[in-house]
Amino acid sequence: MKSTTNEVVESHMAIFQKQLLYKKIVGQSSLKQRKTKLKKLLKAIEITYRKEIQKALFDDFGKSPAEVDLSEIYAVIGEIKYALRNLKYWMQDQGVSTKLVFVGSSSKIKYEAKGNVLIISPWNFPINLSICPLISAIAAGNTVMLKPSEYTVHASALIKRILNELFDEEEVAVIEGGIDVSTALLKLPFNHIFFTGSPEIGKIVMRAAAENLASVTLELGGKSPTIVDETADVETAAKRIVWGKFLNAGQICIAPDYVFIHHSQFNKFITASKNILFDFYGENPSISQDYTKIVNDQHHLRLKNYLEDAKSKGAKIVHGGGSDLESNSFEPTLVTHIAEDTDLMQKEIFGPILPIIVFEEINEVINTINGKEKPLALYIYSSSQKKINHILQNTSSGGVCINNNDLHFYNHELPFGGVNNSGMGNSHGKFGFMEFSNQRGIYQQHIPGVVEWLMPPYTHLKQKLINLAIKWF
Repeated sequence: MKSTTNEVVESHMAIFQKQLLYKKIVGQSSLKQRKTKLKKLLKAIEITYRKEIQKALFDDFGKSPAEVDLSEIYAVIGEIKYALRNLKYWMQDQGVSTKLVFVGSSSKIKYEAKGNVLIISPWNFPINLSICPLISAIAAGNTVMLKPSEYTVHASALIKRILNELFDEEEVAVIEGGIDVSTALLKLPFNHIFFTGSPEIGKIVMRAAAENLASVTLELGGKSPTIVDETADVETAAKRIVWGKFLNAGQICIAPDYVFIHHSQFNKFITASKNILFDFYGENPSISQDYTKIVNDQHHLRLKNYLEDAKSKGAKIVHGGGSDLESNSFEPTLVTHIAEDTDLMQKEIFGPILPIIVFEEINEVINTINGKEKPLALYIYSSSQKKINHILQNTSSGGVCINNNDLHFYNHELPFGGVNNSGMGNSHGKFGFMEFSNQRGIYQQHIPGVVEWLMPPYTHLKQKLINLAIKWF
């Protein structure tokens, strides 16, 4: 007999209450204890469950083992190893300078766990985007309730099995289910919520968090533009853009969403892109073992509708365009002559369709980008540092790659995140640790200081001292 909604909510509340009672113990855990947990997770992902992860993602949407290794396994083990190397320094109190006027005192920043954390992860990289924020949360000493996507059922079930084996639910619990489950979880008074998904759902998460004044990290998406100017190496640009766009069949929040190509490079770019697509996926990508499928019928039909809408408004398909609903395969597709009022130009594509737009002058491109919401990523292909600097100075985005795309995600030394509509907060490396930590400012007085000389009554001498402090300190 199926559980009722009330029973499900009560079950979630029971786990939340357990974690509420346990969060102080986890928050005070030592460096050694946290590293032990991370090492267990590393072994599970890298060795014990690697083959099962590959199979789960193949079963969910046809991902090749090599692509799973590159985009899921590598990302997770890289994040864990980086945390293991640096966690000692992240956890240490950070001394900061104190003004001379506060002589006799010292100041420092202490990193303490935020407490009870909710992570809601997406379907497109279910292992990567579930486990990487979990790593940061564990490193910072939090308890976690993790809600993976219901779209990738095999991966979600495997995530639950792995984490149930490694952790007691009072510390880390995986909650499976659909929108109703996410809605119920968002009503609980978490200390922090980490959400990866669309801007539309991000607004719902933020409203729910506001009810409990919970802090949030929102990794959203949007339309990440790519610029190929007249000085770029077109062959190299085409190869990297095609790889970054059609990896995971374009179902990537940081995929190049659309390309601006200088008119002098257009024909070379189209020819190069077609050749590279053939080299990557062969004549029939739908049967290529290296090309991922669309996750479900709903997203497949959404993409078909986007393409039909563009065609009805004058767009030309110069490569691909075919799809098969039964297998959920969708060919890598290049589209030109796109009207601005099409779905392809107004909505995040999140699939293997690449609009290509010709430009004459770079300020046209900048104006178009600035006329849209701020993107999660911006990609620039150019050999001119002057042109690169001009674009950087006149645009805004969560992150930037120059003469490449997607790879900033994998550099743990860089903050990863969006801005405004594409998100808020950062993840990866120390930035992820800090996102799940309260940076507690601590001021300590050691001997009597100057301030005590400035307390009432305010004599003429004290006023002179105050004037001196205002002027010089």
